Amino acid sequence: MSHNTFGHLFRVTTWGESHGPALGCVVDGCPPGIRFTREDVQRELDRRRPGQSRFVTQRREPDEVKILSGVLDEDGQLITTGTPISMLIENVDQRSKDYGDIAKQYRPGHADYAYEAKYGIRDHRGGGRSSARETAARVAAGAIARRIVPGMVVRGALVSMGEKSIDRANWNWNFVGDAENPFFTPDPATVPVFADYLDGIRKAGSSVGAVIEIVAEGVPAGLGAPIYAKLDQDIASGLMSINAVKGVEIGNGFEAARITGEQNADEMRSGNDGKPVFLSNNAGGILGGISTGQDIVARFAVKPTSSILTPRRSIDRDGNDVDVMTKGRHDPCVGIRAVPIGEAMVACAIADHYLRHRGQVGGSSE
Repeated sequence: MSHNTFGHLFRVTTWGESHGPALGCVVDGCPPGIRFTREDVQRELDRRRPGQSRFVTQRREPDEVKILSGVLDEDGQLITTGTPISMLIENVDQRSKDYGDIAKQYRPGHADYAYEAKYGIRDHRGGGRSSARETAARVAAGAIARRIVPGMVVRGALVSMGEKSIDRANWNWNFVGDAENPFFTPDPATVPVFADYLDGIRKAGSSVGAVIEIVAEGVPAGLGAPIYAKLDQDIASGLMSINAVKGVEIGNGFEAARITGEQNADEMRSGNDGKPVFLSNNAGGILGGISTGQDIVARFAVKPTSSILTPRRSIDRDGNDVDVMTKGRHDPCVGIRAVPIGEAMVACAIADHYLRHRGQVGGSSE
């Protein structure tokens, strides 16, 4: 299988399968002299880790990262050397027997049929290479990408789950990481709402989708290009590569199709420092494929998990009609753990463009 690498200068190659002995990534093109700790990477992996509440898969994976190359260790402070950074995460809680019944059946709404139609073979044990388990490696890479652009902060939040949405007037970034918040929601009032809603979905053996919003602050103006290397193009590509993502929008996104030019335009005035002050951010921090210096805002839609207990009509490998009911441990809302994954993909895309910009025009963006 090809296409396991993304990025141009900041390149990430992931490897491994859901039920294999381990998975991991190789980060190539990271500049020398970037400082971080193993705990910085582990912190991001812990945010994505399964089994932390009743609202996510109960697979018990510690996701302990091992950093094998590409750094010098100075009393726990790791410094990149400019060589490939290899990271490994062992799988310790596989239960392949849970998938025995679907070895020859195609789960409707899942990639089972399409995958086998392409390759002539598929790993039915949790999806193999196509499993969302692979995204742990992306999160590890994203922890390093966050340190490439000076002053950049990338944060994400779940803004809707099924038919339930947050009240943006209550947005509180500090609450997103609160220990009492299992949903990455920025609105404290939605915790009991989401909990009751998802409990009903979970107990019914079903699943539901979600919308995630990612905001990157501190991104300098000038990253990207007007054609073929648009910053928003690569952000959208990275987010669409996440399992179960079916839609991406930048800034005002699809809402822009329902308003006038006067409403959509991000008007400007000159600030005290001579730089532009934008009066709105409908463009999501990107115009003509190039960053404006405003916050970059992207949202992506995650479909309901296809592996559910409710029987669904399908066929098997021999063309027989079957009713498929998937056993095992699955997220009733896979969008919850998609928040740190989305952050990682946005961080990687921006880091890559930062290095490309620096290589093309010299120096650094201000």
